[in-house]
Order: sequence, then C-alpha cells, then structure tokens
Amino acid sequence: MTNDMTGHNSEAFANSEDVATGGIAADRLRSLIERVERLEEERKALAGDIKDIFSEAKSAGFDVKVIKQIIRLRKQEPAEREEQETLLDIYCRALGMAR
Repeated sequence: MTNDMTGHNSEAFANSEDVATGGIAADRLRSLIERVERLEEERKALAGDIKDIFSEAKSAGFDVKVIKQIIRLRKQEPAEREEQETLLDIYCRALGMAR
C-alpha cells in the first residue's frame, strides 16, 4: 500500500516536525487558535463598552429596552420591518389589544 498524498497539503507533510505530530501543521494550528483567542478578548472588551453605554443611557433617563429594540429595528430591511409591524398590529387586534 502506497502513501498517496494527492489532494493533501504536501508542504504540511514535508516538514519532519509536522510528521512527528501526526501530519498536523502545529504552527498553523497554533496561529489560528491564537487569532480566535485575541478576537474573543476584543469581543469581551467591546461587550463591556456596550454595557457602559447602556448604563450611561439609563442614567440619562432613557429606557434601555426601547433602545435595544430600536437597534434591532435599524438592522432590519425596511420591508422586513414593515411586515413585522403589520403582523404585530394584526396579532394585537386579534387579542383585543389596541395599538
């Protein structure tokens, strides 16, 4: 049985260190993992910044739930937003809730 590496990254197998680690390009793997870890740290910092902004809004007398709802609405396409508003209105009327 021959060791045919057709279709595989032959450079990864050419390095003797890679072969010793089961054919895994350890440096490449480590680089990918470290990049994800850095981005997760950035995301954590950004989440803290967003929390601070909501705290600032609350202390200024704004309703944070409403601000979050507006942010969700602004992310939607106008047609999608209109469809949801129409459905909300229909459902509220069906339940006897005036809008």
